[in-house]
Amino acid sequence: MLMEAFVIFQRILVAVDDAPISAHAADIAAELAQLTGAEMAFIHVIDAELVNAADTGIQPDVFAASAKEDARKLIDDFRKRLPQQMAALDFVPIGAAHSEIVNAAKDWPADLIVIGSHGRGGIKRALLGSVAESVMRNAPCPVLVVRANP
Repeated sequence: MLMEAFVIFQRILVAVDDAPISAHAADIAAELAQLTGAEMAFIHVIDAELVNAADTGIQPDVFAASAKEDARKLIDDFRKRLPQQMAALDFVPIGAAHSEIVNAAKDWPADLIVIGSHGRGGIKRALLGSVAESVMRNAPCPVLVVRANP
C-alpha cells in the first residue's frame, strides 16, 4: 500500500541560469536522480524579447546563435558538476522562460521539474513576476522549488 503512494521519478527537468541558486538546484536534482535512477535534462531558456530587441544593433539570428552557444557552455558547466557516470540532456529554447519550461516538461515528458527561486518578494516579485511560481501553476508534473539560503 505504501509503495503505491511512493512516486519514483524517471525524468527530472532542471531549469538553470547563471544565478548561484541554479547550481544549488542542479545539485539537489542530481542527488534525486542518483537516488531514483532518473534521467536528467537541463533547460536554459533564451529570452525572446532580448533576441528581438531592436536596440542591440545585432541581427536577431546572429544574437540567437551566440546566445545558444553561451547557453550550451553554461549547461556544460552544470554537467561538470554531475557524478562521472551521470549524463544529462539539454534543451535551449527561445521564448518566455515559464512557458518554455512547462512545454519542455510536457514534450519530454518530465516527472519532476527542479527550479531555483531567487526569493524575491513584495514589489520586486509584482514587477518582475516569478518564473518559479508560473511554472508551479502550469506544470504537468510536480515542481521542486529550491530557495536560496537566507
